[in-house]
Amino acid sequence: MATQRDVEVEWIGGLMDGQGTLMSSTSGQLPEFEFTWDSRNDETQPKTSPEELLAAAHAADFGMQLAHGLIGGGWDPDVITVHAKVSFELGIGITDITLVAQVESDGLPDEILRETAERAKATCPLSKALAGVEITLQLPDLPPEEEEEEEAAEYAEDELASVDEEA
Repeated sequence: MATQRDVEVEWIGGLMDGQGTLMSSTSGQLPEFEFTWDSRNDETQPKTSPEELLAAAHAADFGMQLAHGLIGGGWDPDVITVHAKVSFELGIGITDITLVAQVESDGLPDEILRETAERAKATCPLSKALAGVEITLQLPDLPPEEEEEEEAAEYAEDELASVDEEA
């Protein structure tokens, strides 16, 4: 049986001059808060937006999926921090999402983290639901992939050289 979560929102007024309020949620953990058209288009407004809520949900979902993948692969992450950025463009809608993940885990090889994070991005339920939006993953603690490939090639060359010297 599927789990369902509900929220109740009230909107009063028109799009440009109206105001919305999140009234309740299934868990009761979301506080009552307000949102407006202006808060959707201006980050300096002291109210939330659907995109901010989506960013929070996507960061949480991706973090859980990444933890599941790492633990399933035999790694024990100490801390996973995920920052999500959802971009909204007037007249277009949500244009892209960026997930920035940092993982603290002793001995976790870069290539395992990169592979597991990419798989988590592709398989977390919110990424699947948002398949029509470009989702980018950043792992700032890892070297760019090109550097990893160069390091692997250099390592392979060094290994071949040492085998040739022994022969």
